[in-house]
Amino acid sequence: MSDQRVDKLWGGRFSESTDAFVEAFTASVDFDRRLYRHDIEGSKAHARMLAHVGVLGDRECDDIVAGLDEILGEIERGEFEWSVGLEDVHMNIEARLTARIGAAGKKLHTGRSRNDQVATDIRLWLREEIDHILAELKRARRGLLDLAEREADTIMPGFTHLQVAMPVTFGHHLLAWYEMLARDSARLRDARRRVNVMPLGAAALAGTTYPIDRAYAASLLGFEGVAANSLDAVSDRDFAIETCAAAALIMTHLSRMSEEMILWASAQFGFVDLPDRFCTGSSIMPQKKNPDVPELLRGKAGRVNGDLISLLTLMKGQPLAYNKDNQEDKEPLFDAVDTVRGSLRMFADMVPAIEPRRERMRAAAMQGYATATDLADYLVRKGVPFRDAHEVVGKAVRHGIERDLDLSELPLDELQAFSDQIGPDVFDVLTLEGSVAARGHYGGTAPNAVWARIKEARTTLDNE
Repeated sequence: MSDQRVDKLWGGRFSESTDAFVEAFTASVDFDRRLYRHDIEGSKAHARMLAHVGVLGDRECDDIVAGLDEILGEIERGEFEWSVGLEDVHMNIEARLTARIGAAGKKLHTGRSRNDQVATDIRLWLREEIDHILAELKRARRGLLDLAEREADTIMPGFTHLQVAMPVTFGHHLLAWYEMLARDSARLRDARRRVNVMPLGAAALAGTTYPIDRAYAASLLGFEGVAANSLDAVSDRDFAIETCAAAALIMTHLSRMSEEMILWASAQFGFVDLPDRFCTGSSIMPQKKNPDVPELLRGKAGRVNGDLISLLTLMKGQPLAYNKDNQEDKEPLFDAVDTVRGSLRMFADMVPAIEPRRERMRAAAMQGYATATDLADYLVRKGVPFRDAHEVVGKAVRHGIERDLDLSELPLDELQAFSDQIGPDVFDVLTLEGSVAARGHYGGTAPNAVWARIKEARTTLDNE
């Protein structure tokens, strides 16, 4: 990175050089140079559009496009010298282009401003990143479906308030995770439509007097449409905030899933084993196997939440149109996207490697009187009002606690002491398998319901 003082491309109005510290403080090239490929892509489309409407000659356009391609090669080979004095990725590339091809390079900026240029670059970059995130989401969702299919009849306790509530299947629980990520995918696909709108042509804030063809440029860049208002086009960062909000929700979901994995992998639960490659040890306690990957995923959720708050706070007091504050949009957006993309990759790698401990899950489901609601429903089907059934079962549970026996372990005569409607068939509903099977309707816990949802979900994935 060069810090050599350079003449500013905008310096004609100024009578003295920028203060060295101000120059460094206001420069963004340290972080926005990652947009180089999208900046070059946008500039090539802009040049072709100018030639298309006759503002540039064909030879000038060809020279600009060829020069930009050469600069792209320099950057990717690590030969490009970035200058803080040139402030940002755009002016670094434009200055290098002019040095390479001469006067034609100075014509590239005709009919545009850095305001609409940077807004275009960010949208091009973000559109591509969303596609990468969607691919990782799809991979994670497929992994969950594969594991849920294998564990569709594995019984585990379902919890509310982290207390045993009813028996469910591990497959059903994993499908709850799947539904979270399915909503995340839909949310991102929807956000992508608003990202995919071209601001180029708004120039600084009020458009340009040149006879530009915005639709032509949009078609070259793959945008679905053009921004309808020039003031809004250069100052809008809703699309970045919306993407960060979607990323924060993804990380919130990954954090919740990670919390459950951390609990399940503990000695107190023992529901799952995580392979060694996703864990680390202790520097002092040789027996430890720490679930560092899910712990770190859980921790990174707070980081992305912070990125979202940064962007919301950045925009909350800005008047129209562009303001220098907007330079601060990139680092939180870059961080949120990088974090969620890496986190999803890690999660998608880890899910297929989860090793369920089926007997521990089943044993845990036998604790906490998980089939109590099934007994109440049984009595209702015998004609007992639900509130009366609720009270009967509550007394039976209290009796079981005193005897240290599950409801299914209590003798029939002891159960019948609480209601004369209880018959020998009661034990059909007090088994874990009976309880799970009874909830076989759509969205239920029974294996057939799990498999039906998996089949439906796979079709949806294949069609996305």
